[in-house]
Amino acid sequence: MEQKKNTRPRVAIIGGGFGGIQLAKKLKNAPVDVLMIDKHNYHTFQPLLYQVAGGAIAADSIGFPLRRIFTRQKNFRFALADVKKINPESNTLDTDIGTIYYDYLAIATGSNTNFFGNKEIEHFAMPMKNIPEALNLRSLILQNLEMSLVSKDPEEKAALMTFVVVGGGPTGVELSGALAEMRELILMKDYHGLRKHSMKVYLVEGKAELLAAFSPKASAKAKQFLQDMDVTIYNSVHVESYNGYLLKIDNGTTILTRNVLWAAGVKGEIPEGIPAENIARGNRILVDEYNKVKGYENIYAIGDVAAMITDEFPNGHPGVAPVAIQQGQNLGENVYRMFERKPLVPFKYKDKGSLATIGRNKAVADLGKLHFQGFFAWLVWGLVHIMSLAGFTNKGIIFFSWAINYFTKNSDNRLIVRQFDTETRKTNPEVR
Repeated sequence: MEQKKNTRPRVAIIGGGFGGIQLAKKLKNAPVDVLMIDKHNYHTFQPLLYQVAGGAIAADSIGFPLRRIFTRQKNFRFALADVKKINPESNTLDTDIGTIYYDYLAIATGSNTNFFGNKEIEHFAMPMKNIPEALNLRSLILQNLEMSLVSKDPEEKAALMTFVVVGGGPTGVELSGALAEMRELILMKDYHGLRKHSMKVYLVEGKAELLAAFSPKASAKAKQFLQDMDVTIYNSVHVESYNGYLLKIDNGTTILTRNVLWAAGVKGEIPEGIPAENIARGNRILVDEYNKVKGYENIYAIGDVAAMITDEFPNGHPGVAPVAIQQGQNLGENVYRMFERKPLVPFKYKDKGSLATIGRNKAVADLGKLHFQGFFAWLVWGLVHIMSLAGFTNKGIIFFSWAINYFTKNSDNRLIVRQFDTETRKTNPEVR
Protein backbone atom coordinates (compact mmCIF):
# COMPACT_ATOMS: atom_id res chain seq x y z
CA MET A 1 0.00 0.00 0.00
CA GLU A 2 1.61 3.25 -1.15
CA GLN A 3 0.81 5.99 1.40
CA LYS A 4 1.52 9.74 1.58
CA LYS A 5 4.89 10.34 3.17
CA ASN A 6 4.38 13.99 4.17
CA THR A 7 2.01 16.89 3.77
CA ARG A 8 3.21 17.91 0.29
CA PRO A 9 0.76 17.07 -2.50
CA ARG A 10 1.68 14.11 -4.66
CA VAL A 11 1.50 14.47 -8.43
CA ALA A 12 1.31 11.01 -9.98
CA ILE A 13 2.25 10.78 -13.66
CA ILE A 14 1.27 7.61 -15.51
CA GLY A 15 3.70 7.19 -18.42
CA GLY A 16 7.33 8.03 -19.11
CA GLY A 17 6.89 9.26 -22.67
CA PHE A 18 7.57 12.71 -24.07
CA GLY A 19 4.69 14.38 -22.20
CA GLY A 20 5.26 12.71 -18.85
CA ILE A 21 8.96 13.51 -18.86
CA GLN A 22 8.41 17.17 -19.69
CA LEU A 23 5.80 17.53 -16.95
CA ALA A 24 8.04 15.89 -14.35
CA LYS A 25 10.99 18.11 -15.33
CA LYS A 26 8.83 21.23 -15.17
CA LEU A 27 7.82 20.36 -11.59
CA LYS A 28 11.42 20.18 -10.35
CA ASN A 29 11.05 23.22 -8.08
CA ALA A 30 7.33 22.92 -7.38
CA PRO A 31 6.11 22.30 -3.79
CA VAL A 32 4.99 18.77 -4.71
CA ASP A 33 6.26 15.21 -4.70
CA VAL A 34 6.38 13.74 -8.21
CA LEU A 35 5.78 10.02 -8.71
CA MET A 36 6.16 8.65 -12.23
CA ILE A 37 4.66 5.22 -12.94
CA ASP A 38 5.49 3.17 -16.03
CA LYS A 39 5.55 -0.52 -16.92
CA HIS A 40 8.98 0.01 -18.51
CA ASN A 41 11.93 1.55 -16.68
CA TYR A 42 13.05 3.42 -19.78
CA HIS A 43 11.89 6.14 -22.14
CA THR A 44 11.51 5.12 -25.79
CA PHE A 45 12.33 7.47 -28.64
CA GLN A 46 9.52 6.20 -30.84
CA PRO A 47 10.37 8.10 -34.07
CA LEU A 48 13.32 5.75 -34.63
CA LEU A 49 11.58 2.44 -33.86
CA TYR A 50 11.40 1.68 -37.59
CA GLN A 51 15.22 1.78 -37.78
CA VAL A 52 15.44 -0.78 -34.98
CA ALA A 53 12.94 -2.94 -36.89
CA GLY A 54 15.01 -2.61 -40.06
CA GLY A 55 18.29 -3.43 -38.31
CA ALA A 56 19.85 -0.02 -38.94
CA ILE A 57 20.43 0.81 -35.25
CA ALA A 58 20.56 -1.05 -31.95
CA ALA A 59 17.46 -1.13 -29.75
CA ASP A 60 19.33 0.17 -26.68
CA SER A 61 20.29 3.35 -28.51
CA ILE A 62 16.71 4.66 -28.53
CA GLY A 63 15.91 3.73 -24.93
CA PHE A 64 17.07 5.67 -21.88
CA PRO A 65 16.60 4.82 -18.16
CA LEU A 66 13.88 7.00 -16.65
CA ARG A 67 15.56 7.09 -13.26
CA ARG A 68 18.75 8.43 -14.81
CA ILE A 69 16.90 11.36 -16.44
CA PHE A 70 15.84 12.53 -12.97
CA THR A 71 18.93 11.62 -10.91
CA ARG A 72 19.31 15.17 -9.59
CA GLN A 73 15.61 15.94 -9.11
CA LYS A 74 15.03 15.60 -5.37
CA ASN A 75 11.23 15.60 -5.49
CA PHE A 76 11.05 12.79 -8.07
CA ARG A 77 10.38 9.09 -7.52
CA PHE A 78 9.76 6.29 -10.00
CA ALA A 79 7.65 3.15 -9.68
CA LEU A 80 7.94 0.25 -12.11
CA ALA A 81 4.30 -0.77 -12.30
CA ASP A 82 1.38 -1.41 -14.61
CA VAL A 83 -1.64 0.73 -13.74
CA LYS A 84 -4.78 -1.41 -13.95
CA LYS A 85 -7.44 1.03 -12.76
CA ILE A 86 -7.94 4.64 -11.75
CA ASN A 87 -10.22 5.21 -8.75
CA PRO A 88 -11.17 8.92 -8.86
CA GLU A 89 -13.50 8.67 -5.86
CA SER A 90 -10.63 7.64 -3.57
CA ASN A 91 -7.72 9.27 -5.43
CA THR A 92 -5.98 5.93 -5.80
CA LEU A 93 -4.54 3.73 -8.54
CA ASP A 94 -4.76 -0.06 -8.63
CA THR A 95 -1.45 -1.41 -9.93
CA ASP A 96 0.33 -4.74 -10.09
CA ILE A 97 2.50 -3.64 -7.12
CA GLY A 98 -0.37 -2.46 -4.95
CA THR A 99 -2.47 0.64 -4.39
CA ILE A 100 -0.91 4.05 -5.05
CA TYR A 101 -2.30 7.30 -3.66
CA TYR A 102 -2.31 10.63 -5.50
CA ASP A 103 -3.46 14.21 -4.94
CA TYR A 104 -3.16 15.15 -8.61
CA LEU A 105 -3.03 12.71 -11.51
CA ALA A 106 -1.61 13.21 -15.00
CA ILE A 107 -2.43 10.50 -17.52
CA ALA A 108 0.36 10.42 -20.14
CA THR A 109 0.01 6.83 -21.28
CA GLY A 110 0.34 7.57 -24.99
CA SER A 111 -1.20 5.41 -27.69
CA ASN A 112 -1.19 1.89 -29.01
CA THR A 113 -1.79 0.31 -32.41
CA ASN A 114 -5.36 0.53 -33.68
CA PHE A 115 -6.54 -2.50 -35.68
CA PHE A 116 -10.07 -1.06 -35.87
CA GLY A 117 -11.64 -4.11 -34.26
CA ASN A 118 -10.33 -6.68 -36.76
CA LYS A 119 -9.06 -9.52 -34.57
CA GLU A 120 -7.64 -11.54 -37.46
CA ILE A 121 -5.49 -8.65 -38.64
CA GLU A 122 -4.53 -7.89 -35.03
CA HIS A 123 -3.23 -11.45 -34.66
CA PHE A 124 -1.27 -11.71 -37.90
CA ALA A 125 -0.10 -8.16 -38.70
CA MET A 126 2.96 -6.70 -37.00
CA PRO A 127 2.61 -3.54 -34.90
CA MET A 128 5.54 -1.31 -33.97
CA LYS A 129 4.77 0.97 -31.01
CA ASN A 130 7.53 -0.05 -28.60
CA ILE A 131 10.99 -1.61 -28.53
CA PRO A 132 9.86 -5.24 -27.98
CA GLU A 133 7.51 -4.96 -30.97
CA ALA A 134 10.28 -3.43 -33.11
CA LEU A 135 12.56 -6.34 -32.16
CA ASN A 136 9.79 -8.82 -33.04
CA LEU A 137 9.46 -7.18 -36.43
CA ARG A 138 13.22 -7.27 -36.99
CA SER A 139 13.25 -10.99 -36.17
CA LEU A 140 10.34 -11.67 -38.51
CA ILE A 141 11.95 -9.81 -41.42
CA LEU A 142 15.28 -11.55 -41.01
CA GLN A 143 13.77 -14.99 -40.34
CA ASN A 144 11.64 -14.79 -43.47
CA LEU A 145 14.61 -13.79 -45.59
CA GLU A 146 16.53 -16.77 -44.19
CA MET A 147 13.56 -19.07 -44.92
CA SER A 148 13.24 -17.73 -48.46
CA LEU A 149 16.78 -18.96 -49.14
CA VAL A 150 15.82 -22.57 -48.45
CA SER A 151 12.16 -22.65 -49.50
CA LYS A 152 11.47 -25.03 -52.41
CA ASP A 153 7.95 -23.72 -53.02
CA PRO A 154 8.06 -20.74 -55.43
CA GLU A 155 4.76 -19.33 -54.11
CA GLU A 156 5.89 -19.55 -50.49
CA LYS A 157 9.27 -18.08 -51.39
CA ALA A 158 7.54 -15.10 -53.02
CA ALA A 159 5.29 -14.61 -49.98
CA LEU A 160 8.30 -14.63 -47.65
CA MET A 161 9.94 -11.89 -49.72
CA THR A 162 6.84 -9.71 -50.06
CA PHE A 163 6.42 -6.87 -47.56
CA VAL A 164 3.20 -4.88 -47.18
CA VAL A 165 3.22 -1.72 -45.08
CA VAL A 166 -0.27 -0.54 -44.14
CA GLY A 167 -0.52 3.17 -43.38
CA GLY A 168 0.87 6.15 -45.31
CA GLY A 169 1.75 8.45 -42.42
CA PRO A 170 5.36 9.19 -41.38
CA THR A 171 5.89 5.75 -39.84
CA GLY A 172 4.57 3.88 -42.88
CA VAL A 173 6.48 6.03 -45.34
CA GLU A 174 9.73 5.73 -43.40
CA LEU A 175 9.34 1.98 -42.93
CA SER A 176 8.61 1.46 -46.64
CA GLY A 177 11.68 3.47 -47.54
CA ALA A 178 13.82 1.47 -45.13
CA LEU A 179 12.66 -1.83 -46.63
CA ALA A 180 13.29 -0.58 -50.18
CA GLU A 181 16.74 0.57 -49.12
CA MET A 182 17.47 -2.80 -47.55
CA ARG A 183 16.51 -4.46 -50.83
CA GLU A 184 18.80 -2.17 -52.81
CA LEU A 185 21.87 -2.11 -50.53
CA ILE A 186 21.77 -5.24 -48.38
CA LEU A 187 19.78 -8.09 -49.89
CA MET A 188 22.22 -9.44 -52.50
CA LYS A 189 25.22 -8.55 -50.35
CA ASP A 190 24.07 -10.66 -47.36
CA TYR A 191 21.73 -13.21 -48.91
CA HIS A 192 23.56 -14.83 -51.79
CA GLY A 193 21.04 -16.53 -54.01
CA LEU A 194 18.30 -13.95 -53.56
CA ARG A 195 17.62 -11.29 -56.19
CA LYS A 196 16.44 -7.73 -55.73
CA HIS A 197 13.58 -8.08 -58.15
CA SER A 198 12.17 -10.94 -56.04
CA MET A 199 11.67 -8.73 -52.97
CA LYS A 200 8.45 -6.74 -53.26
CA VAL A 201 7.50 -3.72 -51.12
CA TYR A 202 3.93 -2.41 -51.06
CA LEU A 203 2.46 0.59 -49.26
CA VAL A 204 -1.32 0.66 -48.66
CA GLU A 205 -2.96 3.94 -47.60
CA GLY A 206 -6.63 4.79 -47.08
CA LYS A 207 -6.29 8.46 -47.99
CA ALA A 208 -5.77 9.85 -51.48
CA GLU A 209 -2.24 10.97 -50.63
CA LEU A 210 0.69 9.95 -48.45
CA LEU A 211 1.69 12.08 -45.45
CA ALA A 212 -1.74 13.70 -45.39
CA ALA A 213 -0.75 16.10 -42.61
CA PHE A 214 2.13 17.50 -44.69
CA SER A 215 1.99 20.10 -47.46
CA PRO A 216 0.81 18.87 -50.90
CA LYS A 217 4.32 19.34 -52.29
CA ALA A 218 5.92 17.27 -49.52
CA SER A 219 3.26 14.58 -49.91
CA ALA A 220 3.79 14.36 -53.67
CA LYS A 221 7.58 14.33 -53.32
CA ALA A 222 7.50 11.53 -50.74
CA LYS A 223 5.37 9.46 -53.10
CA GLN A 224 7.78 10.14 -55.94
CA PHE A 225 10.77 9.14 -53.81
CA LEU A 226 9.11 5.83 -52.92
CA GLN A 227 8.05 5.10 -56.48
CA ASP A 228 11.61 5.79 -57.65
CA MET A 229 12.69 3.18 -55.09
CA ASP A 230 10.26 0.69 -56.70
CA VAL A 231 7.68 0.70 -53.91
CA THR A 232 4.19 -0.12 -55.18
CA ILE A 233 1.68 2.31 -53.65
CA TYR A 234 -2.08 1.88 -53.32
CA ASN A 235 -3.96 5.04 -52.30
CA SER A 236 -7.64 5.41 -51.33
CA VAL A 237 -7.92 1.73 -50.39
CA HIS A 238 -8.29 -0.28 -47.19
CA VAL A 239 -7.21 -3.72 -46.06
CA GLU A 240 -10.22 -6.03 -45.76
CA SER A 241 -8.53 -9.09 -44.28
CA TYR A 242 -5.22 -10.83 -43.66
CA ASN A 243 -4.90 -14.43 -42.50
CA GLY A 244 -1.13 -14.63 -42.24
CA TYR A 245 -0.70 -15.47 -45.91
CA LEU A 246 -3.33 -13.78 -48.08
CA LEU A 247 -4.00 -10.05 -47.81
CA LYS A 248 -7.16 -8.65 -49.41
CA ILE A 249 -7.64 -4.98 -50.31
CA ASP A 250 -11.07 -3.47 -50.98
CA ASN A 251 -10.14 -2.56 -54.56
CA GLY A 252 -10.06 -6.26 -55.43
CA THR A 253 -6.29 -6.68 -55.11
CA THR A 254 -4.93 -9.74 -53.29
CA ILE A 255 -1.31 -10.12 -52.19
CA LEU A 256 0.41 -13.27 -50.97
CA THR A 257 2.70 -12.21 -48.14
CA ARG A 258 4.14 -13.39 -44.86
CA ASN A 259 4.98 -9.81 -43.83
CA VAL A 260 2.27 -7.26 -43.06
CA LEU A 261 3.56 -4.28 -41.11
CA TRP A 262 0.74 -2.27 -39.54
CA ALA A 263 1.16 1.51 -39.24
CA ALA A 264 -2.40 2.46 -40.13
CA GLY A 265 -3.72 3.97 -36.93
CA VAL A 266 -3.40 4.51 -33.20
CA LYS A 267 -5.73 4.63 -30.23
CA GLY A 268 -5.26 6.00 -26.75
CA GLU A 269 -3.97 3.65 -24.07
CA ILE A 270 -6.32 4.31 -21.15
CA PRO A 271 -6.41 2.47 -17.81
CA GLU A 272 -9.84 1.39 -16.58
CA GLY A 273 -11.75 3.95 -14.51
CA ILE A 274 -12.40 6.83 -16.91
CA PRO A 275 -16.17 6.97 -17.70
CA ALA A 276 -17.21 6.18 -21.27
CA GLU A 277 -18.76 9.64 -21.72
CA ASN A 278 -15.28 11.10 -21.28
CA ILE A 279 -13.82 9.03 -24.13
CA ALA A 280 -13.65 10.55 -27.61
CA ARG A 281 -12.94 9.05 -31.02
CA GLY A 282 -9.70 7.10 -31.13
CA ASN A 283 -10.07 6.10 -27.46
CA ARG A 284 -8.79 9.48 -26.29
CA ILE A 285 -9.79 11.25 -23.07
CA LEU A 286 -11.76 14.49 -23.44
CA VAL A 287 -9.96 17.39 -21.78
CA ASP A 288 -10.55 21.15 -21.53
CA GLU A 289 -8.14 23.89 -22.62
CA TYR A 290 -6.01 23.25 -19.50
CA ASN A 291 -5.76 19.50 -20.17
CA LYS A 292 -8.09 18.79 -17.27
CA VAL A 293 -10.27 15.70 -17.72
CA LYS A 294 -13.87 16.83 -17.94
CA GLY A 295 -15.78 16.18 -14.73
CA TYR A 296 -12.73 16.07 -12.46
CA GLU A 297 -10.75 18.75 -10.62
CA ASN A 298 -7.50 16.88 -10.06
CA ILE A 299 -7.13 14.55 -13.08
CA TYR A 300 -5.38 15.64 -16.28
CA ALA A 301 -4.43 13.96 -19.56
CA ILE A 302 -1.68 15.00 -21.99
CA GLY A 303 -0.21 13.80 -25.27
CA ASP A 304 -1.64 11.11 -27.54
CA VAL A 305 -4.19 9.99 -24.96
CA ALA A 306 -5.78 13.46 -24.66
CA ALA A 307 -8.48 14.88 -26.95
CA MET A 308 -8.67 18.66 -26.66
CA ILE A 309 -11.46 19.55 -29.10
CA THR A 310 -11.20 23.08 -30.54
CA ASP A 311 -12.30 24.91 -33.67
CA GLU A 312 -8.75 24.60 -35.00
CA PHE A 313 -8.47 20.92 -34.01
CA PRO A 314 -12.01 19.44 -34.21
CA ASN A 315 -10.60 15.92 -33.82
CA GLY A 316 -8.05 16.86 -31.19
CA HIS A 317 -4.37 17.63 -31.67
CA PRO A 318 -2.17 15.36 -33.82
CA GLY A 319 -0.54 12.46 -32.01
CA VAL A 320 3.02 13.69 -32.36
CA ALA A 321 5.82 14.26 -29.85
CA PRO A 322 5.79 18.11 -29.98
CA VAL A 323 2.15 18.18 -28.82
CA ALA A 324 2.92 15.95 -25.83
CA ILE A 325 6.04 17.94 -24.95
CA GLN A 326 4.24 21.28 -25.10
CA GLN A 327 1.25 20.00 -23.13
CA GLY A 328 3.57 18.63 -20.45
CA GLN A 329 5.31 21.98 -20.17
CA ASN A 330 2.02 23.89 -20.12
CA LEU A 331 0.50 21.67 -17.43
CA GLY A 332 3.67 21.99 -15.34
CA GLU A 333 3.49 25.78 -15.55
CA ASN A 334 -0.17 25.68 -14.51
CA VAL A 335 0.67 23.60 -11.42
CA TYR A 336 2.83 26.49 -10.20
CA ARG A 337 0.03 28.91 -11.01
CA MET A 338 -2.48 26.85 -9.05
CA PHE A 339 -0.36 27.03 -5.91
CA GLU A 340 0.30 30.74 -6.45
CA ARG A 341 -3.43 31.33 -7.08
CA LYS A 342 -2.73 32.87 -10.47
CA PRO A 343 -4.93 32.46 -13.57
CA LEU A 344 -4.17 29.31 -15.54
CA VAL A 345 -2.76 29.55 -19.07
CA PRO A 346 -4.78 27.66 -21.70
CA PHE A 347 -2.82 25.34 -23.96
CA LYS A 348 -1.98 26.66 -27.42
CA TYR A 349 -0.09 24.35 -29.77
CA LYS A 350 2.85 25.91 -31.59
CA ASP A 351 3.40 23.81 -34.71
CA LYS A 352 7.12 23.95 -35.46
CA GLY A 353 6.80 21.84 -38.59
CA SER A 354 7.00 18.26 -39.79
CA LEU A 355 9.80 16.05 -41.07
CA ALA A 356 9.88 12.60 -42.65
CA THR A 357 12.71 10.64 -44.22
CA ILE A 358 12.24 8.20 -47.06
CA GLY A 359 15.76 6.87 -47.23
CA ARG A 360 19.34 7.71 -47.96
CA ASN A 361 19.59 11.43 -48.91
CA LYS A 362 15.80 11.59 -49.23
CA ALA A 363 13.47 13.46 -46.87
CA VAL A 364 10.71 16.05 -46.86
CA ALA A 365 10.44 19.04 -44.53
CA ASP A 366 7.62 21.46 -43.77
CA LEU A 367 9.02 24.03 -41.34
CA GLY A 368 6.65 26.97 -41.11
CA LYS A 369 6.71 28.72 -44.45
CA LEU A 370 9.76 26.72 -45.53
CA HIS A 371 9.07 23.62 -47.61
CA PHE A 372 12.00 21.68 -49.00
CA GLN A 373 12.89 18.13 -49.97
CA GLY A 374 15.91 16.00 -50.71
CA PHE A 375 19.41 15.97 -49.23
CA PHE A 376 19.15 19.13 -47.11
CA ALA A 377 15.83 17.99 -45.64
CA TRP A 378 17.50 14.66 -44.85
CA LEU A 379 20.31 16.46 -42.97
CA VAL A 380 17.80 18.54 -41.00
CA TRP A 381 15.79 15.42 -40.18
CA GLY A 382 18.93 13.70 -38.85
CA LEU A 383 20.04 16.70 -36.77
CA VAL A 384 16.60 17.18 -35.20
CA HIS A 385 16.31 13.52 -34.27
CA ILE A 386 19.80 13.30 -32.77
CA MET A 387 19.23 16.44 -30.70
CA SER A 388 15.88 15.09 -29.47
CA LEU A 389 17.31 11.83 -28.13
CA ALA A 390 17.64 11.45 -24.36
CA GLY A 391 21.21 11.16 -23.10
CA PHE A 392 24.58 12.13 -24.56
CA THR A 393 25.57 8.49 -25.04
CA ASN A 394 22.53 7.73 -27.18
CA LYS A 395 23.15 10.83 -29.29
CA GLY A 396 26.72 9.67 -29.92
CA ILE A 397 25.77 6.07 -30.66
CA ILE A 398 23.10 7.09 -33.17
CA PHE A 399 25.38 9.63 -34.85
CA PHE A 400 28.24 7.15 -35.31
CA SER A 401 25.86 4.33 -36.32
CA TRP A 402 24.37 6.53 -39.01
CA ALA A 403 27.81 7.69 -40.17
CA ILE A 404 29.09 4.11 -40.45
CA ASN A 405 25.91 2.96 -42.19
CA TYR A 406 26.08 5.87 -44.62
CA PHE A 407 29.66 5.31 -45.74
CA THR A 408 29.62 1.49 -45.70
CA LYS A 409 26.05 1.19 -47.01
CA ASN A 410 25.66 -1.54 -44.40
CA SER A 411 24.77 -2.15 -40.75
CA ASP A 412 25.82 -4.48 -37.95
CA ASN A 413 22.46 -4.72 -36.19
CA ARG A 414 20.68 -7.37 -38.26
CA LEU A 415 20.58 -9.88 -35.42
CA ILE A 416 17.94 -12.49 -34.61
CA VAL A 417 18.47 -12.41 -30.86
CA ARG A 418 15.12 -14.03 -30.12
CA GLN A 419 13.08 -16.22 -32.44
CA PHE A 420 9.65 -14.90 -33.40
CA ASP A 421 7.01 -17.64 -33.62
CA THR A 422 4.79 -16.83 -36.59
CA GLU A 423 1.98 -19.09 -35.33
CA THR A 424 1.67 -17.88 -31.73
CA ARG A 425 2.97 -14.38 -32.62
CA LYS A 426 5.20 -14.54 -29.57
CA THR A 427 8.95 -14.59 -29.10
CA ASN A 428 11.07 -17.56 -28.17
CA PRO A 429 14.30 -16.52 -26.41
CA GLU A 430 16.08 -19.62 -27.65
CA VAL A 431 17.00 -19.24 -31.31
CA ARG A 432 16.69 -22.52 -33.16
